[in-house]
Amino acid sequence: MLRPITIFVAALALTLGAGCASSKRGDVYSRDDARRVQQVEYGTVVEVRPVQIEGTQSGIGSVAGGVIGGIAGSSVGDGTGSALGAAVGAVVGGLFGTAAEEAGTRAQGMEITVRDEKGKVFAIVQEGNPDEFAPNQQVRILRGYGETRVTN
Repeated sequence: MLRPITIFVAALALTLGAGCASSKRGDVYSRDDARRVQQVEYGTVVEVRPVQIEGTQSGIGSVAGGVIGGIAGSSVGDGTGSALGAAVGAVVGGLFGTAAEEAGTRAQGMEITVRDEKGKVFAIVQEGNPDEFAPNQQVRILRGYGETRVTN
């Protein structure tokens, strides 16, 4: 049977992990992006290719999984058995937590190849559905603060 503390720690880990996700979509801006100047260019989509954007591995999943696994493992026996169960549970929980964090933050993305008005061809990867853009579509290219995005 799960102890109340185990349920609390699991809920806390899920809440913290969900709060760390950020979007790399072309139409989503962070609070820090607000009121910042960006260079605007126009171009034409040459090609769009679906890609997978890997998830984050911030360590939160590993720590949360380790804590949950350690607590769950400590309930296996008494004395030395409990300590060994906690250690094994922490390691296994940490591994599962890392994998769960990466899988939970993985995203569908697209590689958009664009030709700008000067004829320069380049590709930008951003989160989103590849069906948002099509070859020969006119788009805006926004550049600023080390980031580039494509929008309709």
